[in-house]
Amino acid sequence: MGVSEYATEVRAEWIDYNGHFSEGYYVLVFGFATDEAMAALGLGEDYRAASGCSLYTVESHVRYLSEVGLGAPLRIATEAIGAAERKLQLAHTMYAGNEIIATEELLALHVDQAAGRAVPLPAEVRAAAEARLSPAPDWSGRRVGL
Repeated sequence: MGVSEYATEVRAEWIDYNGHFSEGYYVLVFGFATDEAMAALGLGEDYRAASGCSLYTVESHVRYLSEVGLGAPLRIATEAIGAAERKLQLAHTMYAGNEIIATEELLALHVDQAAGRAVPLPAEVRAAAEARLSPAPDWSGRRVGL
């Protein structure tokens, strides 16, 4: 059961010297997908303005699986795969058509920006995340290594 979806297409400024979607822009698009997930869970712009709290990504792991070029339609499906008192674990799957071209797993902390520290998620946000929890995909929890 997903949390949200985000769609865009590869822009000219996102193309590298090899004519492909550049690696840093995959992360940018995943960031936009995180924003959509935050809004879907009740942590959107109004919440941030009222509370002074937001999610901060503290760890992520991106897998680049396929290359795409200018104008490629992208769809990012986001799932919550973990929720705790102050943390959310999200899994993004990026598609071009029906092909998975990249994934990102991230761990985010709920931070009170004025205090500069992690604070508990609002009960309703944690409940919304827990109600939508999906099993962790087989690619989550990996580490980089040879």
